[in-house]
Amino acid sequence: MREIILDIETSGLDYKEGHRIIEIGCIEMNKKEVGGHYHQYINPLKTLTEDNIKIHGITNEYLDDKPVFEEIVDDFLKFIGDSSIIAHNANFDIGFLNFELEKISKPKIAKDRVVDTVTIARKRFPGQQVNLDALVKKLKVNSYINRDHHGALKDAKILTDVYLELQGINQIGLQLDEKKSENLKLAGEPNLSKIVLTKEETEAHKEFIKNHIPNSNWALLDKDYE
Repeated sequence: MREIILDIETSGLDYKEGHRIIEIGCIEMNKKEVGGHYHQYINPLKTLTEDNIKIHGITNEYLDDKPVFEEIVDDFLKFIGDSSIIAHNANFDIGFLNFELEKISKPKIAKDRVVDTVTIARKRFPGQQVNLDALVKKLKVNSYINRDHHGALKDAKILTDVYLELQGINQIGLQLDEKKSENLKLAGEPNLSKIVLTKEETEAHKEFIKNHIPNSNWALLDKDYE
């Protein structure tokens, strides 16, 4: 069973007021294992306000040379295919997408193929907050993604973890292989690669320990080996 975890960023809260999609992020899952991804920034042909930019950090200048929705729609529709769509507060995401699709005479996304994780979360946590940040804490999802700013792909990655946890699946298959993950690195995520000190850095560190922390275990160990 193929599912698409989807999130979007927009120029504002209501497409009826002329707001547009500026970013789409999707994560593919096959039988609950992560597959490929789709990510695209979109020129909304609309000036973003400072309040908009504070939410997602995406500026007008950054979007100036990006394609409009009509130019990316075929690739997007090809990626999602006829798979189920998983979204958080799905009415928002699907409402914007169907508005854009209808404008260019493309078939809309049917409601019966959409799963809203807000609905699932409310059944799990009745009467409690079920926004994405709250669910990350409630479900103890290990996320190292910086959310100072929202982002469609980074939120889709977080939602993937949350969705699996809501189903009682403990983040199975979330380790993308190198080919699938090489383009999935996001600004603000920590560099978890191994750090190797040079010989000069190692010696400088030893000198610092001896001179500034003379009674430390490290200093004593160094003396033992001198």
